[in-house]
Amino acid sequence: MDKEPKVTQAMINAYDEYTHLHLDRRKFMERLTALAGSGAAAAAIAPMLAANGARAAMVEASDDRLTTENVTFPGSTGDMKAYWARPKSATGPLGSIIVIHENRGLNDHIRDVARRAALEGFNALAVDFLSPLGGTPTDEDKAREMFSTLAPAQTAADGEAARAWLSKHEGANGKVGAVGFCWGGGLVNRMAVNSPELNAGVAYYGQQAPAADVPKIKAPLMLHYGGLDERINAGIPAYREALEKNGKTFELFVYEGVNHAFNNDTSAARYDKAAADLAWSRTTDFFRKYLS
Repeated sequence: MDKEPKVTQAMINAYDEYTHLHLDRRKFMERLTALAGSGAAAAAIAPMLAANGARAAMVEASDDRLTTENVTFPGSTGDMKAYWARPKSATGPLGSIIVIHENRGLNDHIRDVARRAALEGFNALAVDFLSPLGGTPTDEDKAREMFSTLAPAQTAADGEAARAWLSKHEGANGKVGAVGFCWGGGLVNRMAVNSPELNAGVAYYGQQAPAADVPKIKAPLMLHYGGLDERINAGIPAYREALEKNGKTFELFVYEGVNHAFNNDTSAARYDKAAADLAWSRTTDFFRKYLS
């Protein structure tokens, strides 16, 4: 029986450059072929690096402990699409969490994360920040291209619109936090700057806010980083220094030996269960503290 091909850190780094920087698919596959030793090996490894939408959800869409629905709410320039989840067992108002996707848009994995948050006792709203462009397409490469056309100021304004909508939602206690992953983690940091009424923010391996903007931050923050994520981690020292200098409330964790996107269980090569479970337990405890 053939052995499963070995995924190296250099391959993961090449995939990160492809999905976040300026390496196109053809050049990525050329580099992966050189690293893997053959086109056949590269073809086998590429799906291991990518997110796999066919992987089973941690919380099934049909889970009878939850109420879920597709909703729309007024954004900064028009209607925003979203997926909303809430525990059926709730007997009173709950804290609310905006769940912000990676640079693939609102997909089944992020809906799954919203359901996980709901089972922890929150109203969870997974927003499609590609709504102004028609919504998330099924083609992930197309989705990534669309993100380059979004204005950061508009996405922050749409995040604030989601916060305002959730704060008044039936069954909500008025307190709203945001958790984001990759692109979404960067948006959480921007929302912390631009949404003074945000009650808490958790950013997973997201681009940091500029140090000059840190004085505007009011929400307590929790920041999760993968130790091998050199691209994003380059911004940690300046952000940490600015947060400390300005007396902000924050917790910062670096999970050694794990990669960017370590929380995404649909990516076989980059997911790290131990780090993901620890980060999620810290995240839910953090939200209970500030959204109750």
